[in-house]
Amino acid sequence: MLKLTKKADYALMAMKHLAEQVHQGACSAKDVAEAYGIPQEALAKILQRLAKVGLVQSQHGMNGGYTLTRDPKMISAFEVIKAIDGPLFITSCVTVRGECDQSDRCTIREPLRKVNESIEQVLKNIKISQMKEEPEMLDVRKNADKHEIRKPADLVTIS
Repeated sequence: MLKLTKKADYALMAMKHLAEQVHQGACSAKDVAEAYGIPQEALAKILQRLAKVGLVQSQHGMNGGYTLTRDPKMISAFEVIKAIDGPLFITSCVTVRGECDQSDRCTIREPLRKVNESIEQVLKNIKISQMKEEPEMLDVRKNADKHEIRKPADLVTIS
């Protein structure tokens, strides 16, 4: 199963939060952590990594905190995930050097490369500004506890 790491989940949550607060100034790591129940120390490290790759900027001082460096409509989920987890590969043979004992007779390498490419493209098309729960998703989540229905986001996860 493909699945995002917890760090990538937290990074996406933080980026979404910063996008929602864009007109209210910088947000501290503590504020973001408290808003989502994320361990503050872990989130601080994640935000530092996002700052290092230029997705957020850190502001020191009394009104300090983190802000997005670009419009949330221009930042993709792929960029955030890549900043935290590195390149996305569903199997090691999709990498540039991906060789194994089966390389000369493998019949799935190319199909898996296409799957990897498709997943990457989907993530590139999802912008931080689009990462909000739609009303129907909220209803699905409410019903999930009652009927053990899984929302679509739980059915397909990426690592």
